[in-house]
Amino acid sequence: MPSTRRPSSADSRPLLEDRPPSYHSVRDDHVDEDAESPPYSDATPPPLNTFSKSDTCWILAGLWSGVFLGAFDGKSSLPTCNPSTVVATLLTPIGSDFSASNQASYIGTAYLLSVCCFTPLYGRLADLMGRKGAMLLALTLFGSGTIICGFATSMEALIAARALAGMGGGGVMTVSSITVTDMIPLKQRGLYQGMANILYGLGAGLGGPIGGWVNDTFGWRSAFIMQAPLLLFSFVIVATKVNIRLPPEVENRTVAERLQSIDYLGSFTLVLSVACLLLGFSLKSAEEIPWSHPWIWGLFLVSFISGTAFVLVEQYWAPFPVMPLRLITQRTPLAVSISNLLGSMSAFSMMYNVPLYFSAVRLENASMSGLHLLPHSIAISTGSVFAGWVMRKTGKLYTLTLASALLTVIASVMVACWNSDSSPIHLWLDLFPQGFGMASLITSTLIAMIAGVYKEDMAIATGITYLFRTTGQVLGVSLSGAVLQAVLLQKLRQRITGPDAAEIIYAIRHTTDIIPTLEPAIKQAAVASYADALRVVFICQAAINILVFISSLPIQESVLPGTREEQEAHYRNQNNGTDDHTREGD
Repeated sequence: MPSTRRPSSADSRPLLEDRPPSYHSVRDDHVDEDAESPPYSDATPPPLNTFSKSDTCWILAGLWSGVFLGAFDGKSSLPTCNPSTVVATLLTPIGSDFSASNQASYIGTAYLLSVCCFTPLYGRLADLMGRKGAMLLALTLFGSGTIICGFATSMEALIAARALAGMGGGGVMTVSSITVTDMIPLKQRGLYQGMANILYGLGAGLGGPIGGWVNDTFGWRSAFIMQAPLLLFSFVIVATKVNIRLPPEVENRTVAERLQSIDYLGSFTLVLSVACLLLGFSLKSAEEIPWSHPWIWGLFLVSFISGTAFVLVEQYWAPFPVMPLRLITQRTPLAVSISNLLGSMSAFSMMYNVPLYFSAVRLENASMSGLHLLPHSIAISTGSVFAGWVMRKTGKLYTLTLASALLTVIASVMVACWNSDSSPIHLWLDLFPQGFGMASLITSTLIAMIAGVYKEDMAIATGITYLFRTTGQVLGVSLSGAVLQAVLLQKLRQRITGPDAAEIIYAIRHTTDIIPTLEPAIKQAAVASYADALRVVFICQAAINILVFISSLPIQESVLPGTREEQEAHYRNQNNGTDDHTREGD
């Protein structure tokens, strides 16, 4: 049982005792590198960013319009992940227009891989360039890539433009979250995150219908170009209204000094490591390349070497590490990162495989199969807002986090128990706890991450959270696809024999539309094989969600200030090692 006690001052410090150096004490020649002086002295308190209600509304409108476009345009635009985004809807007409339908899937893959690779860089950029500078950079990359898509003359150019858009797409999400944290007290922060998640879900949900209508009426290029006005609105609002003050030591730096402070080598090795890792899993799943293929193990080898180099660079070389190792090894940040990685893997595996279950096992049409995700989508919106409301009401997050993780376990176990005798009510509603619990979990863990680190680490910690979340999305789809195909192939070979078995098995594995047209015996074998393979995947999802619950246990209860003044006082006390708060879950 969690205990409530008043900790000593040492308990309120990070797990590792090397506190973050101040902005002005990092690797300056005239300052002792081992000094642990607080970033803000009593004489020079940290800047207090206050905004009127009008400015707050305008800033949120500017930030969240970018978030809306990120979802609408397809942050999760891997076709198998979220078939409702505008880009996923346009894959068929784009492939036909360029006579390259076999390359269409790479439009989504390029974007999502780019998002995963560049998302963690924006945490440090938000500190070095300021919130406004980092957000404008993200909007510029995302906007230019999106507009170029509308004028692309080849499939290769379109894929490259999507990768460019992804370089900014992850930043739009990350820097928006960081900026809102600067403006909103932590006790209310979860509720605002819930509202942002609703807008994100709305963008993803509207992407498919609007994209299809625009394609039918004006052509697929217009679906990209029509986003320009909202992008311009977001850019102008950010440029004119987002004036988040950073410490004077940062604001007074020249552009040249800020550029010199960027961890170029660390950023390069991190991007290369993540890109090779995810590309290896994606190729294995999408192209069905064997694990022994030189491309697969070669990518994993490069990823390992790059990852090792990244650790060495961050530990011994980088003056402003893009991902400080002391941060990722602290108790709460480590627990949040693992829970977000595993939770995203399970959630996106569920989103991909549940429609497949209804089309391959229940033999429902595509529309009806996708409709079974409707309760899940509703649960995501309500779960995130519920978590924000609970944190605002109670000022607590630990119990909420564990309860949310437990909901995902219950849901995944119920889905794993689906069989031919399952009632329709179960098939429709069993996914609701999964979406509700996962939405609540990612909201509460984000607040736990922000509240559990020093103010100087807040932006970087947010970037780390989004990195693990997006990485889990790709791994969830790729690994579940690999498991599914391996089990499915084995079961089909056991059940289908004869001279044409290889061709039949190949067709069954690559399209479920053929199953209803097969001979009764072969049809039954295909359905049974898919049922067996998907059950294995669902059991794996349940096991992963159990690990999510376990990884959430070490998360610490941190104080959630209710006002900006209380929050700044909390940060000052935290830096001085005198902050008093309740810590649960020890």
